[in-house]
Amino acid sequence: MRLALQYVLSFLFIIQMYVMMTVIALGFFPWAAFSRRGAMMACHAFCGWVRFSARWMVGLRTEIRGTPPTGPVLVASKHQSFLDIILLFSALPHPRFVMKRELLFTPVLGQYAMRIGCIPVNRDKGMTALREMLKAAKTGPHANGQLIIFAQGTRVAPGVKEPYKIGVGALYQSLKRECFPVAVNVGVFWPRRGILRKPGLAVLEFVPPIAPGLKVAPFMEVLEEVIEARSETLLDEALDQFPEKARGARV
Repeated sequence: MRLALQYVLSFLFIIQMYVMMTVIALGFFPWAAFSRRGAMMACHAFCGWVRFSARWMVGLRTEIRGTPPTGPVLVASKHQSFLDIILLFSALPHPRFVMKRELLFTPVLGQYAMRIGCIPVNRDKGMTALREMLKAAKTGPHANGQLIIFAQGTRVAPGVKEPYKIGVGALYQSLKRECFPVAVNVGVFWPRRGILRKPGLAVLEFVPPIAPGLKVAPFMEVLEEVIEARSETLLDEALDQFPEKARGARV
């Protein structure tokens, strides 16, 4: 009975989340259409609403740990679900994402992504896409914010091992900026697919930064080591919130 109720609440939460996305986007549109600051405010308002409504509708609390950067840096994050995008945007003053090009055609989301300076990447173009990404990251009016790239290139379920993509190393080398690794456990509570949102405490953690100047190969080794180690610790913390029979599961 409790599980059935959680499914119902999760479904209602998802519906209202997308309704509020549309309401906020339309409400801010006159400002956002002419001002990147307006678009940023709209996105921050939506992320705040999602975190608030997740807490009171499905019992999903969220916490951001570590020290989020405020200057022009590279942020290399683990990616498990839409929730880590929400938390990253909540934590950073001027974030923009490296994102797959297909998202440009998503109603509301695509338009606002371009207004805040996100970098679309056509992954089918291989090295051409990489060169275009590096150029876009260093130029344009939005180059001094926090550039976020998902280190594995896509959503990966908690506990699943997937390789880290060379794009994050190329950006680190090209930008010559600090890189802030980010670990998460949010996929335990808000999965890649499906309706169920589980109650508990989901965490996104900023790990101390990696200084510029490393060669790509050692940088990639350090990045993967710190993100995976912290994410495993956060995964254990998440699973401790569930009954003993759930321990050891890798969602």
